[in-house]
Amino acid sequence: MTDPETPPAPSVPGILEAAIYAEDLDAAEMFYGTILWLEVIQKVPGRHVFFRAGPSVVLVFNPSATEQPSRNPNQPVPPHGARGAGHICLMATAEDLDRWTSRLTRDGVEIEADFRWPNGARSIYVRDPAGNSVELAEPHLWD
Repeated sequence: MTDPETPPAPSVPGILEAAIYAEDLDAAEMFYGTILWLEVIQKVPGRHVFFRAGPSVVLVFNPSATEQPSRNPNQPVPPHGARGAGHICLMATAEDLDRWTSRLTRDGVEIEADFRWPNGARSIYVRDPAGNSVELAEPHLWD
């Protein structure tokens, strides 16, 4: 039972950005920008490269750089970072998954898995140059 004195929780309508980590930002930029065709929207050499993915942003940080405190008093972002392979899932239509499979294979990117989930949604998995698991999946994956 809810307390009538407690206001309702604010909503979270979606994910604005998601972060993954890669020490070789040039290789990450080549993969996400050239192979996955994501638009580079911001880049600080040695620290990060950010990409537009529909209404969201994929942040690729060099973990060594983001573990350091911000030197900019106008952007006091707390240090953060992760080591080891992470995961990100990008949306793709059923028709585009076939095109992605062809394009990735043509570009020498190994498809680690290509399957349908119990609800019928299809996912394909590849690895970026840093070893992060990159999934391309139909939007109804979580319906």
